[in-house]
This record gives sequence, structure tokens and C-alpha cells, in this order.
Amino acid sequence: MTLRAVFAGTPDFAVPALEALLNSGAEVMAVYCQPDRPAGRGRKLRPCAVKAKAIEHAIPVRQPADLEQEAAYLEETNVDLAIVAAYGLLLPERMLRAPRLGCINVHASLLPRWRGAAPIQRAIEAGDAKTGITLMKMDTGLDTGPIIQTREIPIQDAQHSQSLHDQLSTLGGKMVLEFLENLGTEKIRTTPQPGTGVTYARQLTREEAWLDWRRPAEVLARQIRAFNPWPLARTTLDGIDYRIHQARSQPGDTTATPGTITVTDGGALHVQTGEGTLEVLTLQRPGGKALETSAFLNGHPIRSGSVFTLPINRHAQR
Repeated sequence: MTLRAVFAGTPDFAVPALEALLNSGAEVMAVYCQPDRPAGRGRKLRPCAVKAKAIEHAIPVRQPADLEQEAAYLEETNVDLAIVAAYGLLLPERMLRAPRLGCINVHASLLPRWRGAAPIQRAIEAGDAKTGITLMKMDTGLDTGPIIQTREIPIQDAQHSQSLHDQLSTLGGKMVLEFLENLGTEKIRTTPQPGTGVTYARQLTREEAWLDWRRPAEVLARQIRAFNPWPLARTTLDGIDYRIHQARSQPGDTTATPGTITVTDGGALHVQTGEGTLEVLTLQRPGGKALETSAFLNGHPIRSGSVFTLPINRHAQR
């Protein structure tokens, strides 16, 4: 009997999981994604990555503003299974119960660590040595359902959130395909999540992208990696906001105030922090391109002894 399934997801992270479902031989009844949002300079409505993929395969797309009514559709169409990946909305209880085999979520962390909206970025920011994908049977909580399978990968020392995102997205697609290939007609086997080790990955904000140079260089380097490509770590010099795309921590301290630029020669840019030195590798001025430090300094010289700071309003808040 052909499996009747629906998929729910929105950003490009979810596309490999959708492709896995499409390649599994299942009959995909519909794809759910969030409503189109304005994007680009013209602020025109643009379909999300999952919607674009569904249209490419002529799969009906549903973008309801109110999910409470969607359980009836799933019940009427006798859906067996729902695969959910980065949908961005909590499914109501009746919708979770509607598919015969339940709703399976593809989550980018090793649950119960980093439940919530930004698990990839928070894992890098926290300095975790590893992360992974968890396949979970959904319940009404926020990423609290029992675990079907986990697979872990190491977080590389210089890895930023976009490259880790892409790696986990691909892994999630592979795990979904394996799960579907091994899916029987019996109840899906699960294991309850541990009661210890729970952390929450709150959504990123632009406000927390500002670098506080009083923090250790290692912590700042992780923040920069975690916030690349969005919202990008930033700092202020002479009234100009700079975005820092890449940096690495270096041992050694000076007596300089944190934020002081201690080296600007040889194509290098070193900044004193609260502990250690941060070597800036790639940075950007407003309206300009992100450039490697040596190229940046050729066009925009920065004096040694200048001081990167927080904006005045951010200083006032601290």
C-alpha cells in the first residue's frame, strides 16, 4: 500500500527532507509552508524554498493562516504520515493526531539540547563540540516529543552557521529517506527524551549581534561564527558600523582597553579583548562588500590605537 503523506517546512533547510519524501515512493498529498513574505529591495512577495520545490513537482501547496482547521483536511484525505522540518509553527493537537502514523520532525540538534528556533547558531555560540539531527515523533510541546533516531557530527573549529546548516540539512534528508525506506506498518519505535540536559535555542536578534569587547576573544570568535550569515556580528568605529564575518582568537594580552586595535600592519587587524586578542579576517563597511582584511585595509585604512566600541545607546543599556 502506498504511503499517503504531507510535508510541512518553510526555509531551504527543509528542502532535502522534502526531496527525500518525494523520492521515497510516497504519495505526497500536500506541502505546508508559511505564507509568502516580502523580500528584496522591491519588497515583493517571494515564495519560500519549500514552496518553490513543491511547485516544481506539481504538489499542492497549503499556506493556512489558521492551522486549527487543517486537521479536518488530513482526516478527510486519510493521511498516513506527516514529515515536518523547520516549518516555524506549532501544530495543534488535533492536527498532530490526524495522520495514522503521526507527525515526524527533523530537528537540527541532539535533543533535548537546543530545543527551539535557532539550534545551529546556539550550538556554535556555546562552543559545543558536536551537534546532529534528531528525528522525533511530535507532541504538543516545543521539541519535546520522543526520539526515533539521532545522528551526530562534530562542529569544526572554524565552522560558521551557514556551513553547519548546509551539512545538517543534507544529513536530515538522508535520515528521512532511510526512515521511510525502513518504515513498516506497525507503531513507530521511540525513546522518551532524557529529563536532564535540556536547553533552549531562542531566536536570534539584531540587538545581540553587537560585539562586547570586554568578553574573551574565544567567546567573541564563536559569536561571529554563529551569527554568520545573519544577523552578522558588528561593532562601531568613528561612527561607522562595521560587520565582521570571520575572525579567530589569539593568545596574549596587552594593557590596552578592550576594543583597542593593536595591529594594523602586514594586512592584519588585531583587537584587544577582555581576554586574549581577536584577529579579524573578513569585515565589511555599510554599503560595501565583505573583504578579507588585507584588501579591506588597502581601501579603508584603520589606525592602530583606534577603538572599536558598542553604539552609544548600547553602552547606556549596560
